[in-house]
Amino acid sequence: MNKTIGAMMMATTVLLGSCAQPEKKQEVNAPLIGRVDVKVPNGVMTPEVLHSMARVSDAKLSPDGKKVLYGITFISIEQNKGNRELFVMNTDGSDKKQITATPQSEQNAVWIKGGSEIAFLSSESGSSQIWIMNADGTNRRKVSDHAGSINGFLLSPDESKVLFFSDIKFGKRSSDVYPDLPKASGRIVNDLMYKHWDEWVETIPHPYIATFDGQSVTAGTDIMEGEPYECPMKPFSGVEDFSWSIDGKLLAYASRKKTGLDYSVSTNSDIYIYNTETKATANLTEGMMGYDMMPSFSPDGKYIGWISQERDGYESDKKRLFIADLATGEKQYLTDAFDYNADDFQWKEDSKAIYYIACKEAVTHIWEIGLDKNIRQITTGQYDYVGMDVVANTMIALRQSMESPTEVFNVNIQSGEATEISFENKAIKDQLTLGKSEPRWIKTTDGKQMLTWVVYPPNFDPNKKYPALLYCQGGPQSTVSQFWSYRWNLQMMAANDYIIVAPNRRGLPGFGQEWLEQISGDYGGQNMKDYFAAIDEVAKEPYVDADHLGAVGASYGGFSVYWLAGHHNKRFKAFIAHAGIFNLEQQYLETEELWFANWDLGGAYWDKSNKVAQKTFATSPHLFVEKWDTPILVTHGELDYRILASQGMSAFNAAKLRGIPAEMLIFPDENHWIAQPQNGILFQRVFFSWLDKWLK
Repeated sequence: MNKTIGAMMMATTVLLGSCAQPEKKQEVNAPLIGRVDVKVPNGVMTPEVLHSMARVSDAKLSPDGKKVLYGITFISIEQNKGNRELFVMNTDGSDKKQITATPQSEQNAVWIKGGSEIAFLSSESGSSQIWIMNADGTNRRKVSDHAGSINGFLLSPDESKVLFFSDIKFGKRSSDVYPDLPKASGRIVNDLMYKHWDEWVETIPHPYIATFDGQSVTAGTDIMEGEPYECPMKPFSGVEDFSWSIDGKLLAYASRKKTGLDYSVSTNSDIYIYNTETKATANLTEGMMGYDMMPSFSPDGKYIGWISQERDGYESDKKRLFIADLATGEKQYLTDAFDYNADDFQWKEDSKAIYYIACKEAVTHIWEIGLDKNIRQITTGQYDYVGMDVVANTMIALRQSMESPTEVFNVNIQSGEATEISFENKAIKDQLTLGKSEPRWIKTTDGKQMLTWVVYPPNFDPNKKYPALLYCQGGPQSTVSQFWSYRWNLQMMAANDYIIVAPNRRGLPGFGQEWLEQISGDYGGQNMKDYFAAIDEVAKEPYVDADHLGAVGASYGGFSVYWLAGHHNKRFKAFIAHAGIFNLEQQYLETEELWFANWDLGGAYWDKSNKVAQKTFATSPHLFVEKWDTPILVTHGELDYRILASQGMSAFNAAKLRGIPAEMLIFPDENHWIAQPQNGILFQRVFFSWLDKWLK
């Protein structure tokens, strides 16, 4: 339920294709998707306006630190898809140029040849391959000819080698076992992890190393040939899990070298170092039992850094920043005195410090830590920084908030002052009237202080009464920070004249490990009391209509809604649950990443001696359906293999059998998320139609 790999930042355009996933073949002559001229009547956010916004991602500085290369995904509601184009500008935002205009979505773009050219991925030839072009977009040509699609690549520092990854066949098909049945569709399954996220696992990515002479990429060599392990790790990892040493002799990569049942119950990945000369591979993190990911060699070649989690099976364990001395092998835990996650990092050019991104108290900022462990916070304010790049003392960063989608900023490394330079959504934002979001510290039932975001409707009038929505966060360990979402957008909810109450209840990172870890094994416990504390406190305000409260959420937030439905004592008048867990016993056997169920639920429900597990399963929402008395909308995607659609169908059926007003919206072609534009708009229309029916 939580994002398995912390390296996947919100800045990457997961919607409609990430470089970490195989690209779908696109029509070469398909209509070009570009920027939409949007008119916003009355300044009100609508689903159509939201999906017309430019989605900025993956900003990179040129080698001289003077220019910025970044991508924008534009959405076509009519074509029901998106397309990503590349842009270049100066670091002050001047001289902005769009350098691509194709229907093939350029991905993974990087500066090469001192900034005179750009390498990128395109499926223009029919499969995803590496292309290069001049820095102004001219002289575009394909330089690789790999048999399959290339899903990501990383050039060595001297650009003589290229690491790329591509899918290989995994396991046997029925036709392999019975060649005389080539059209048989049945899958023969004899081990776990046969499904993952939204796919049947029939391919896995493998890393290849090839040479690059500046004009063409040679056939690559699979450096894990014969190993049945994925690299990078599915479903979300990409090039951030690879790093070249400064001399190009070593390649570091992250992989979880397990299969089947072992893979399904373990998060123990490791950092491996491959020697390109000897072809030998060494395990850098042998004995470190949790996720190890995002390796990065220091510029001086003396160290390697990576993100490490301590405990096997706990995907939301603290993300610790580690470094190792390459000469001695000595490891150092840099952020041991920092009680928050390190979500992304980059070495300072002098190799004496590291810049990293971390969320503290529901805002995400850029920090600096020296090898002496001295920590300095660089940026401040009510924002989330979701990506950065630093060259020659110039820092650019991607920033978003509840009032703004992602844009590119120039950040003064010393003062932390940030200046927007991209302004890709200014034309739309200038027409919008947005609601204010403000932090509010609320006392919980056990005497703690909980940060809760309250988002007000545009043109808020304190003399009016508004219905309010309790926003239940998913994950379950995902902070309610200053995020901007194209699925669960709090501004969109506020624009429909609702006050939004979004608590950072127990179980969320950004408030220390004790606050985070309380939720595991206590799903129906303190974090549910935190929800009640938040909505009860805000409902006391004179501008809140306490008789018209709703609760909405997805994933663990959907579980929360189902649980609240059986315990809310008539607080709420409407519920919406997307991709939620209804039956915990059912979930334990249906989900693919069993390490999550073992850790957070406490173990198997049949283990009667396991008090933690028995306590968890006793709180399953399906056990309290007899107390349901409130209208509920259930939504789910049938390609969701994290929480199967049967959970949503069961909840809907239970509500109907109980005589509760209920509606269900099922997407046969969506996974845990609703990614396609028209489905997204349909979801929003049904969402607010349901709420307005019962709360207004």
